[in-house]
Amino acid sequence: MASSRLRGQYVRRRDFIKVVAGSAAAWPLVPIVFAHSVDPVGAGFVDSLPRPGGNATGFVLFEYGVGVKWLEILKEIAPNVTRVAVLRDPAIAAGIGQFGAIQSVAPTLGVELTPINLRDPSEIERAISAFARSSNGGLLVTATPIATVHRDLIVTLAARHKLCAVYSVRAFVTAGGLIYYGTDLYDLYRRAASYIDRVLKGEKPSNLPVQAPIKFETVINIKTAKAMGITMPASLITRADEVIE
Repeated sequence: MASSRLRGQYVRRRDFIKVVAGSAAAWPLVPIVFAHSVDPVGAGFVDSLPRPGGNATGFVLFEYGVGVKWLEILKEIAPNVTRVAVLRDPAIAAGIGQFGAIQSVAPTLGVELTPINLRDPSEIERAISAFARSSNGGLLVTATPIATVHRDLIVTLAARHKLCAVYSVRAFVTAGGLIYYGTDLYDLYRRAASYIDRVLKGEKPSNLPVQAPIKFETVINIKTAKAMGITMPASLITRADEVIE
């Protein structure tokens, strides 16, 4: 049967399946496969991860525990960091969950956390500038749409105040940020394609469990590190999947 691909939508003459990158739309009668969602349960897309129910299933962008890895990487780069500003969106479940995971290990790593709520550019600039007035500070940027919208501002502020920063979204590092650690999105899209194939062959999304990521990547911007006077550990560079010169 003839098929066509229209910017993430797979269409056949009698079958229709929508592929969503991020948030699933309200398509009550259409099978939905989301390629990556931060919190599909909290957002109401599925009933639970093992038993989605309804007409949607797919893959989560990450589990909240990845926040622990962000803090560990920050301490690996800058062992003298004792204060960490965490940019988050407290209005969404993912913002609370990511901060909670980081908070759970902060005392063990000798770090005091300062949550910075993401609302508008002027507030972000004031909060980061105020935090940077004291020494031994670092920055973690959790995964939230509002942070990505303001990524150029956040990257600029981190560089201006020479804050060692770990980002949860690759786009920050390609925009000049220091280091990214997170899910390999290409792998998620490949796995989403397998779910699309199964749904088109008759399986119901409600019977396909939402799956967590299994492949992660590290991207380092060496140009930014040099400009900020940061010496990246050789072990971290060796582990990196990509180094931006």
